[in-house]
Amino acid sequence: MGRSRKRKGDPVHGWIAIDKPVDVTSTQVVGILKRVFNAQKAGHGGTLDPLADGILPIAFGEATKTAQWAMDCDKEYVFTIEWGTSTASQDKEGEAIASSSVRPTKADIEAALPSFVGEIDQVPPKYSAIKIQGERAYDLVRDGEDFEIPSRQVTVYEAELVDMPDADHATLRVVSGKGFYVRAMARDLAHTLGAEGHVSQLRRTRVGPLAESRAVPLAEIEALKEDKTALLDLLSPLQTVLDDVPQLQITSRDADAIKQGRDIVLLPHLVEQWRAEMDPDAGDRLALTMVDDKAIALGEVRAGRFQPKKVFRL
Repeated sequence: MGRSRKRKGDPVHGWIAIDKPVDVTSTQVVGILKRVFNAQKAGHGGTLDPLADGILPIAFGEATKTAQWAMDCDKEYVFTIEWGTSTASQDKEGEAIASSSVRPTKADIEAALPSFVGEIDQVPPKYSAIKIQGERAYDLVRDGEDFEIPSRQVTVYEAELVDMPDADHATLRVVSGKGFYVRAMARDLAHTLGAEGHVSQLRRTRVGPLAESRAVPLAEIEALKEDKTALLDLLSPLQTVLDDVPQLQITSRDADAIKQGRDIVLLPHLVEQWRAEMDPDAGDRLALTMVDDKAIALGEVRAGRFQPKKVFRL
């Protein structure tokens, strides 16, 4: 009889917020952490451009099953627009495509920002990972293809001007929902102000509950590679990014049933608790079952029962 193939590495589970430096790709960070932790499985919860620094959520093991929630979390960015030149990629790496002597004033910028808050239509940058008929947009650009990216609706919760160090630069802070592109906002704001501009600096300061206060610099991780205990102490549990999902404490017996793929009957008080905590606007019936501090499964509450959809093998 053939033996089942054993996965290389250790069964590491949980989230860590890496403070990514510039000039490193998100995929490279995943590779570094997978090696340092000797983890069987790792992935990121939302790409950060190589030219950007800041919060990059990394999931290990069973936490990768919750990566979509990290991608869907609201995010905070602090970025600087350099006025005078627009580039093909809307950042400092792209070639210049237009220039202007217009320098928006503080009053100009503050007057324009309210129109960028709320549910807005945004066309993603052509230099992006958006797929057009199965191809990445940035690959099509590099191949010289002519194409248009349809606009999409994104949500911006907050947008404010935080600094104007000189006439050529403006630093903004934005809190947005999923699918939002800072570079597209810089492009559109410049257009609204009759100016040219591009993003010269970009930092992501928060992804959902993962804020700068919880972030670990990449260099610090690499320095700890010989200290496995210290590394594991840096991990947050997989439910960290599920803070909006109602948690239901269940028994160990019910947890065993869920792990076998079976529904469980919820006690009436748990159903009531779920109703009180659920978001009626979310469009789902999600709950997270727990035994003490251990996540058991994500699933749906229907007719007094919990139906598991993602079971965590911790």
